Formats: sequence, structure tokens, C-alpha cells
Amino acid sequence: MATETEHLTEQSTTSLVAGIIADVELLVKQQMELARQEIVNDYHKARDAALSYAVAVVNCALGAIILCFALVYLLHWAASPPATDPAWLPLWGCYGIVGLVLVVSGGTLAWITHSKKPIDPLHNPAVEGLKENIDWLTRPK
Repeated sequence: MATETEHLTEQSTTSLVAGIIADVELLVKQQMELARQEIVNDYHKARDAALSYAVAVVNCALGAIILCFALVYLLHWAASPPATDPAWLPLWGCYGIVGLVLVVSGGTLAWITHSKKPIDPLHNPAVEGLKENIDWLTRPK
């Protein structure tokens, strides 16, 4: 009778330890999946920010080039004899307006992108949790 009780106790202890190990494995797998998903999310945020910066730089560059053309036409207009341009708005003014719109929109987009929350993949909460669990599991008893 005593032998049967010892056997049942050993079996239940073994099954408990096996259950704990299975739970730890599941926890580590879930945390690794969470860390992977957060890294993917950080990648998408970084890609979107880079795209916004690229659009802002292109807008500013095009605006600067057009403003250079506006300066050339302004110089031409200033050196021309009076009343030679029948247009209500001189050509240099048209270039200047378009150039300013592009530069202002590009600068605004760059400012908005820069003011967003920075992406810091090294301090990912899921990765930190995984590190804590690994430290806890590998800690000497």
C-alpha cells in the first residue's frame, strides 16, 4: 500500500514538472513571437518615416530649383524695358509662388515627421521581457 502511494506521488510530481516545463516553453515561444511582431512594427514605422523624409526632401529640392528659376526670371524682368511683359503676374512671380509652395510643404512634412515619437528598437518591451525570463531561467539556484 505504501508503495502505491509513493508511485502516485512520484508520478504527480513528474507530471507537475513536465507541465511547468511545457508552460515555460510556451511562454518563451509567445514572447519571442511578440518580440518578432514588435520588431516588424518598428520596421514599418521606420520605413514610413523614411518615406516621409524622402518626400519632404524631394519637395524641398524641387522647390529650391524652381526658386532658382524664379530668380533668373526676376533678373530678366528687372533688366527688361518697362511694359514688355503683358501678363498680370510676371513669370518670375509664377515660379516663385510654385517654388515657395513646394519648399513650405516639404519643410512642413519634414517637421511633422521629425516631431513624431522616435523609434527605438533597442528598448523594445517584448525583448526586455524575454531577456528577464531568460535571466530568470538561467539564474543559478
